[in-house]
Amino acid sequence: MKPTLLRFVLALMLLPFLWTAAGAQAVGFPELGSARPGRKDVTYLDLARMVIPDLAADKDGFYKGGLPIEMRHIEGPDSGGSPPETSGFSNAAVLAIKASGKDRLTMLFDLGDSPDSAEGYAVLALYDIAAKPKLLDAVNVALDRGTYFREPGKLSVGANDDVLVTMSAHFNSSQNYVITPLIMVRDEKFELIDMIYTFDENLCAFSRKQDVAFEIVADGQPYAAIKVTVTDATVLSGESCDDEPPRPESHAISVAYRWDKKTSRYAKDSDALDKLAGENAKRF
Repeated sequence: MKPTLLRFVLALMLLPFLWTAAGAQAVGFPELGSARPGRKDVTYLDLARMVIPDLAADKDGFYKGGLPIEMRHIEGPDSGGSPPETSGFSNAAVLAIKASGKDRLTMLFDLGDSPDSAEGYAVLALYDIAAKPKLLDAVNVALDRGTYFREPGKLSVGANDDVLVTMSAHFNSSQNYVITPLIMVRDEKFELIDMIYTFDENLCAFSRKQDVAFEIVADGQPYAAIKVTVTDATVLSGESCDDEPPRPESHAISVAYRWDKKTSRYAKDSDALDKLAGENAKRF
């Protein structure tokens, strides 16, 4: 299957993770050639070219370009692969956020497969668009084959700051693997808070699904606490299958991320989600 077709199929498979009607109001997918609202002199293509300098439209309105600018991986210097030599797309995901009280714009470009990694290559870009547009930061946020903003896209952790929620995933005939990073902006740079690993199965006798929910809890800190809950549910199909089905059950696993003034970072109050990731890895 061609990479572009594979990503389209993956996007369809992941629609339940992406956008409800309310979420769609936050994340936009404008045509790259269109102008920014209220800015006839600036198009989304102008912003995209700060990441891929030679990006240009072909006769079919598809945008193609060469290598992006150099950037780090959100997880650190030992993660991620090389960008593809050429990439193409018709639009990009756009999300406005607050960072230290300032209006900022983020754009997410999935550039396709990496030539030397099983992960794809996806650029999360941060812009100052108040006057003359300026690229403040760009990072590779790909952790699997396809990368998107995940609903709700952003979490308001105060009147002046938002935390971004993205996701990377791949699937096969019966399994769906998802990695959900939480990313904040500090000093005009992206900073990883943590990554949440979930794993869904859809077998003959049963399905097992792990849904992720987020809750903001004000606790008097500069940045509010983020409560992450994974609901792990096993549901029987009722079909007659060769294997003995497991017992149906549903339980919730919650971890709170609280701001630590001493380290100037978010810290989690439990390793429960790490244990879940380890248990999931044994089922791959």
